Amino acid sequence: MDKSNAGFSKTGLRRLRDLLTRHVESGKIPGLVALVSRGEQTHVEAIGTMRHDGGAPMRRDTIFRLASTSKPVTMAAAMALLDECRLRLDDPIDQWLPEMADRQVLKRAEGPLDDTVPARRPITVRDVLTSTFGLGIDLELMGSPIMTAVLERSNYDPDAGPAPEPDEWMCRLGELPLSYQPGQRWQYDLASDLLGVLVARAAGRPFETILRERVLDPLGMKDTGFHVPAGKIDRLPPVYFPEATGGFKVWDEAEDGRWSRPPAFQSGGGGLVSTVDDYHAYLRMLLNHGTHEDKRILSRPAVELMTTNRLTPEQNAARTALARDNVHLSFGQGQHGGWGFGMAVRAYRSDYAPLGQFGWDGGTGTTAYADPHHQLVGILLTQVGLSTPDPARLIHDFWTTLYQAIED
Repeated sequence: MDKSNAGFSKTGLRRLRDLLTRHVESGKIPGLVALVSRGEQTHVEAIGTMRHDGGAPMRRDTIFRLASTSKPVTMAAAMALLDECRLRLDDPIDQWLPEMADRQVLKRAEGPLDDTVPARRPITVRDVLTSTFGLGIDLELMGSPIMTAVLERSNYDPDAGPAPEPDEWMCRLGELPLSYQPGQRWQYDLASDLLGVLVARAAGRPFETILRERVLDPLGMKDTGFHVPAGKIDRLPPVYFPEATGGFKVWDEAEDGRWSRPPAFQSGGGGLVSTVDDYHAYLRMLLNHGTHEDKRILSRPAVELMTTNRLTPEQNAARTALARDNVHLSFGQGQHGGWGFGMAVRAYRSDYAPLGQFGWDGGTGTTAYADPHHQLVGILLTQVGLSTPDPARLIHDFWTTLYQAIED
């Protein structure tokens, strides 16, 4: 423990550690690092090992692949450009992403790719920030021509090899019609990758450069980026996708793996690596209305835009359906009722967390949220992907137990 545990009860923290230990000792989670904080009080647990068959123990500075928990962080680069009026919410994106100009839209989202009508209006910056620009992962469309084409061209398949350079990626995307009219429907993931290209082109420099200058370096997030340098690679565990039979399939090794060198495509949707302390600095900045150690990183209005619901009920219907009606795929994750910019927002009480909590989860077994009501941060990082319910159950149990540890 770093400081006194005021803000959490000793019994509650002990129960949290016992809960995390139990998941690791089950053999289904090789290791984890968790950080919880309230106000100035911080508590960290590092349990288990880097590999499923033993090896080095997990440490506080272990580096993890964030997967979709990248989204809340990469969004901050766009918010910095909004603060500077380099981007405007209702500007069409055509001037920076001409590949997405003059869109055709499918008459029926599940229909053939050549049965289209013109888009009613251009895609705007707002559409990208809210994941409503017209393309993305949509479980209701799985197996449809557009979903098959999106998956082929956007490189979501772990075995598809490295993604292309951003310009080539945009050309591939620009060949597709939209599945829905701009602003009509929330769809997952693709908008965050598109955002990275938008930020880079609007700023005239690589996405990671902008993210590092505006966000990572001012916050001291020295272990966060799109790859792990050779001198730190021993701190990166492999990622496993567990099998239903109980085995662990390696998806990515550290040495010579996907994150051992700078990528051609800096994925805002799922490309970052980080540590619990780095991510804690980021969420604390958001709780502090955009400031960190008396430095302003983002404006207060920018943070408020990010962390409050930005979706209409009609836009949000697909997001709720993804979590509620596809439990066999989502394991119940995502029932928040709202979505801000790049992150979920609690808009109704669906579990132990109160309204206003914001953050997101990742497919490599990661979760990170902040709660303004309790001034609480919780971060749990593992190396186990969501191919079985076990990591999702760990995430659920972590939050359920953490909220009981609060000492009012």
